[in-house]
Amino acid sequence: MELIPALLFWSLFVQHCVANSAWNGFVPPGTDRPASFTPYFVPPGAKGYDSSSPLLHYSGHWADVFSSAYIQKTLRSTSEPGAYMAFTFTGTGIEWFGNEDPRHGISQVYIDGVMVQEVDAWSVIPRKQQRLYWNFQLPAGRHTMKIVNTGKKRNVSKGTYMDVDALVVTLGPPLDRNVYPIQSLDVAAEPASDYPPLFDYASSPPTASQWTLMQEGSTGVSAMQLAVVSNSHALIIDKVEHNPLTISGHPAWAALYNLKTHAVKPLAMQSNSFCAGGTFLSNGTLINIGGNPVVEDHTSAADFGDLDGLQAIRVFEPCDSEDVDDCSIYEHHDRIRTTSPRWYNTVVRISDGSAMIIGGSLKGGWINNVTVNNPTIEYWPPKNIDGSNGLPIYLPFLVDTLNANLFPVAFSLPDGMVFMAANQDAMVYDWQHNTEHRLPQIPNGVRVTYPMAGTALLLPLSPVNNYAPEVLICGGSTVDDKKAGYEITSQDLASAQCSRLLLTDAGIAAGWQVEDMPQARTMLDAILLPTGKVVIVNGAATGISGYGNVIDQIGASNADNPVFTPVLYDPLLPQGRRFSSLGMPTSNIARMYHSVATLTPNGNIMVAGSNPNLDRSEVEYGTEYRVEWLNPPYMIVERPAVVAATLKQLNFGQSIQVNVQLPSSTNDDDVVKVALMDLGFVTHTVHANSRLVYLASTLSDDKQILMITGPPSGNVYPPGPGWLYIVVNDIPSIGFKVMVGDGKGPTVDDGALQNMLTKTEIDQYEKSKKKDKSKAKGGAKCC
Repeated sequence: MELIPALLFWSLFVQHCVANSAWNGFVPPGTDRPASFTPYFVPPGAKGYDSSSPLLHYSGHWADVFSSAYIQKTLRSTSEPGAYMAFTFTGTGIEWFGNEDPRHGISQVYIDGVMVQEVDAWSVIPRKQQRLYWNFQLPAGRHTMKIVNTGKKRNVSKGTYMDVDALVVTLGPPLDRNVYPIQSLDVAAEPASDYPPLFDYASSPPTASQWTLMQEGSTGVSAMQLAVVSNSHALIIDKVEHNPLTISGHPAWAALYNLKTHAVKPLAMQSNSFCAGGTFLSNGTLINIGGNPVVEDHTSAADFGDLDGLQAIRVFEPCDSEDVDDCSIYEHHDRIRTTSPRWYNTVVRISDGSAMIIGGSLKGGWINNVTVNNPTIEYWPPKNIDGSNGLPIYLPFLVDTLNANLFPVAFSLPDGMVFMAANQDAMVYDWQHNTEHRLPQIPNGVRVTYPMAGTALLLPLSPVNNYAPEVLICGGSTVDDKKAGYEITSQDLASAQCSRLLLTDAGIAAGWQVEDMPQARTMLDAILLPTGKVVIVNGAATGISGYGNVIDQIGASNADNPVFTPVLYDPLLPQGRRFSSLGMPTSNIARMYHSVATLTPNGNIMVAGSNPNLDRSEVEYGTEYRVEWLNPPYMIVERPAVVAATLKQLNFGQSIQVNVQLPSSTNDDDVVKVALMDLGFVTHTVHANSRLVYLASTLSDDKQILMITGPPSGNVYPPGPGWLYIVVNDIPSIGFKVMVGDGKGPTVDDGALQNMLTKTEIDQYEKSKKKDKSKAKGGAKCC
């Protein structure tokens, strides 16, 4: 047997220890010794099968191993080439748990007779109860899993062991036996013709007005937060929980999702990112801000070894290559942090390319209240505004809007100010002078921010009307935010109201213009298309955000009656004719609390997430990993294209030439537009940075060269990354990424930064818990 050279072994050991440093440092109660993590977990609604279950069929020579380190204290192991385990089950998902160590080799996993994955269980660090394979995309019905020892191994492995510690089955919905008849065990069955699953819910071939909905891909981590980071990848961030995707022997709660291949790469994160906000900065860096404390009880995820996330600023530097092996998330709480704890905060990029961090709660909770409210804003990098010198700035608006004011609505406006809405109120904030200008209240008692969550967009900006801003806020609830959870029910009706306000003197004087969606929705998402139209997806018709709080919960969900059919909204049509579901497909996946949706560079809409549960769960409205793709009709027609796009940067006011290829049917009367879009950072219905700015452009006589002029200033489009789409007669090209502005990072005020670091504490909530664990009060006084 080949031995590992000592130097190579030590190098591999060091690499693995570094990779594990963020994970295996948790200290169990009653001891000072760190312990390793074991990802084995049976979610509520799923079913576990130990290695000794009579339903698991073994072929070849297998050894029984007994130890308290194994699930149910038993494990079966083999090193014999060709030995296999077969298991027939009914459900929609399967997980295999076993060991990893230097003696393990390569095995193959078959589902319904098809080899779907090779699993290499070699690891320089021995780990037990590791998730070796998972698949949550199986069609509902009867399936057979077969795991075969290939007898192969990597060169550094000391053996060819393969073992089975346990299997976990995701049961899925109850089956109609007339549709899914019982099948006999047949490990050599013919492969299913539709495997892997690819579902198209359109009932007939697409027409000129028909949208399609396809299910393809799995996020691996629950998609609570979503941002497109490159032409090929989206970043997905979750909370600390038992996700199936693992990294360094530990469940991951962040990943990069390949928009082209649907491959998923796990990312390591140090702190709990539960309910964080985020934005891109002017240099393209994405920051993820705030989160949750370390959870020590009330959850099966209590032992993850994570850090306090309430003051975290997680940094994801630009990573535009399709090879994302070197992409990572960086944290350093000593020097990169917020001034005070922030849970459910909104983050918006403002006109100088920096981030404004708005509101939130001083610790975990549900409906905000005066004892935990953080009624302040701050900036990253820190600023000296109105004498603040890097410290938080008190905002009366965030006091007046209690109790339902978490994840406030915010948009940077074309005059450099910031629109905000929370609860039933709205204002325009002059951040440079720290002054509030209150606006008319949102009509009819509708609350629009968490947990009565509506959604909002800044409608398209255009030079035609001098970039006059108009906001659209849809959905929410009229539930009283002063009520206790035991007075609220999952059956309380959501709101169908959409309200628009034109933010000019005349528009403000005229007040909010009100119209109704076809269906009431809360927890919905609104997505701008390059055409200027808006797609509304996701949400529930009753209840409010959150889990485990109200009466009549469905599983743990505070909401019920998911809305499955998207709606198209055309802001240019007359009132009363703007909403349409014509040609829209209907999903069968509930997308409610913790679901997201975003436009992609390809021009379609990625829909993911939904997890109204404390941890991963398979009960009704369980944790959802499946991805859906909502395809507008323009995806199947001849589209305009940018020829050999080499444009990487677009400065303010700069004119550049772009070679284009327009559809063959284009004539002289057709309208050609250039849409510059920020696809935003999406979480909890908040699309704070989503933006569409139409650019001034001129088409050459031969229709092959388009002269494009960049936005006039950072007020109209805050400097940072964007996507350019050429739009001809409401048919957009595939978008491509550009940096708007000079590509430099926002200005750093060293004095304000040093003052913030000197006068604020790190991880204040965790320190306050240590001072008085019995009270567990959160956060330092910041106002």
